[in-house]
Amino acid sequence: MITLDLFNNSCGIRHAFFTRQGGLSHGVFKSLNCGFGSGDAPGTVSGNRAIAAEQLGFSPDRLVTCYQVHSNTVITVEAPWPHQEAPRADGLVARTPGIALGILTADCAPILFADASAEVIGAAHSGWRGALDGVLEATVGRMEALGANRGRIRAGIGPCIARASYEVGPEFCQRFLKVNPENAEFFSPASREDHFMFDLPGYVEHRLARAGITKIERTTNDTVGDEALFFSYRRACLHGEPAYGRLLSAIGLGN
Repeated sequence: MITLDLFNNSCGIRHAFFTRQGGLSHGVFKSLNCGFGSGDAPGTVSGNRAIAAEQLGFSPDRLVTCYQVHSNTVITVEAPWPHQEAPRADGLVARTPGIALGILTADCAPILFADASAEVIGAAHSGWRGALDGVLEATVGRMEALGANRGRIRAGIGPCIARASYEVGPEFCQRFLKVNPENAEFFSPASREDHFMFDLPGYVEHRLARAGITKIERTTNDTVGDEALFFSYRRACLHGEPAYGRLLSAIGLGN
């Protein structure tokens, strides 16, 4: 698992960006696949999630994830729910000790948040659509509603698809330029004519900074390029694989 110095010195905050290694799954899901919606055996996924939760120091039934739909909807978590009852959302916030907030990804960016002083945490799933539609700002706003101060909030951006692997067409680029012409800085020419390489983690960091978050750290991993460590939707498509696993990123307040 990968951790960030940003949170390692925050008293009571436990976090991790888990890789695909160290689990129970086989085949294309090998091995720490934590996504119930992946097509993997539910019992195996439960076992993998238990492994991850216990590595963080939480009971498996205290790990909470949502049914992610690429939205800007954020839920305040007061108690865990069964995975069958997970609400449709892409952000979670909490101030309840003993709960770990989890995000599932396979190229999208997982972002973990914490205001250690206020004991408020958050987690967001941010692909290009979520970032463009404001899921990051919505998560920060929900944290403030629980007593956080955005001047103290720290945000960690986990492994995701990097610019070198993210080729997009002209329509994709135009979506961002219509919102703000300055978004051109997150696109560079691709080898194919009229195509571009998009910097998702750079754009996510930009949106966080614009929201007033000053303490930001990000990993440098490319989920597409490192098959040994990460699941990747884009890589699975390129390889013609029938399914793909989900990576877990989680943050929690210790008891």
